[in-house]
Amino acid sequence: MGMSIAHIMASCMGGIRTAGDLVAWMQMTRKMKINDAKAYVAGKLGIDVFDLTDEEVMRDIRKDLGIGTVTSIAGSPKGIRAKIKIAELLGIKIRSVELFKKQIGI
Repeated sequence: MGMSIAHIMASCMGGIRTAGDLVAWMQMTRKMKINDAKAYVAGKLGIDVFDLTDEEVMRDIRKDLGIGTVTSIAGSPKGIRAKIKIAELLGIKIRSVELFKKQIGI
């Protein structure tokens, strides 16, 4: 996973500002090509692929789904809580989430 930042930046989607991190997760965990990863994420979010790069659209979606935003929103999930929601939304395993669940006995 050492290349995750490079993959997110290479996808030109703005990371957590938009859906770049979600698309990168699908590329890394499911070995999806970028267009397939974008389509999968857009489907999970219920939006058009074009909206994945729109910061305003994605801020509202990320806020509503509790999957993290660049600047925190009072009362919204942050850190591991947001990562847990991302893993559930995309149907993937994230190592830090699995370790956290194991530590707290979930």
